Amino acid sequence: MTQHSGGGRPGRSAVRRVGVLTSGGDAPGMNAAIRAVVRTCVSLGIEPIGVERGLHGLVHGQVRALDGRSVSGIIYRGGTMLRTARSEEFRTAEGRAQAIETIRRVGMDGLVAIGGNGTYKGMAALAAECSVAIVGVPGTIDNDISGTLYTIGFDTAVNTALDSIDRIRDTSEAHERVFVIEVMGREAGFIAMESGLAGGAEAVLVPELPVNMDELCESVRRWQADGKKSCIIVVAEGAASGADVAACIERGSGVPARLTVLGYIQRGGRPTARDRSLATRLGYHAVRLLAEGQRSIAVGISEGENVCACSLDKAITGRRLLPPEMGEIATVTAG
Repeated sequence: MTQHSGGGRPGRSAVRRVGVLTSGGDAPGMNAAIRAVVRTCVSLGIEPIGVERGLHGLVHGQVRALDGRSVSGIIYRGGTMLRTARSEEFRTAEGRAQAIETIRRVGMDGLVAIGGNGTYKGMAALAAECSVAIVGVPGTIDNDISGTLYTIGFDTAVNTALDSIDRIRDTSEAHERVFVIEVMGREAGFIAMESGLAGGAEAVLVPELPVNMDELCESVRRWQADGKKSCIIVVAEGAASGADVAACIERGSGVPARLTVLGYIQRGGRPTARDRSLATRLGYHAVRLLAEGQRSIAVGISEGENVCACSLDKAITGRRLLPPEMGEIATVTAG
């Protein structure tokens, strides 16, 4: 990864008309990123074009002109003003040819794509087939994209899950029951681990670490014998079914267990200050990089909280997975 300072005003821009789209699952903060892209374009004399409904809209030519006023009042809103959709058509050569025709017809010479791994892979395929300069901006609550420490929407999703954990803890204490809380995360356990640690969960089950249900049931029995009044188990959907975990705990420990599936509430709601700031920084730098002549890259945040960039190809070579030490921390501090 290379750092990007973004200092100074560039000379003549390498692009004159830049499209912006959001694709895949929505994430809180996407609107803030769109706003930053549009207003940075305007400040540099670049014409911003909104692509509606993500890759589907790019295939079907669903575009509209944007300006600084068209993104007013959206920074605090969840979802995405451009809407989003997945596209099976875009996976085909024919579908991408239609998307390229949209790009040609509209006169886009730059494109900012805000989304997750699927969006990045689609953009890498598009970059190999046409001349448009592309910058990927990481927008996904899963926080699993290579080349960045944080993705837009992750902080809000964690805080949404944490708020639910805190509320359910009250009921768990009142009824002296085990509560299993299932959160999103098919392939990465960042939401489960971060919200579980912050919420003082007794156990956190994530895809990156093996799940031993016999040990978990034994721990529940021990906690009950020690007089614990509440027990919270946070489960990432990719680690196990929350319903199966709750049923197994009841059978294996004899302690009543109840399930709460948080589901899509983790994607909605007002983005946190951190997500708004992150999205604004990344959207700004995405346009600056295009103006400087960069292409086929992805922006992100480095260890030092600086904006960095890497190639799209590098960003899609693997997912960012949970550090193994997090599991040990969760185990040591539980109970």
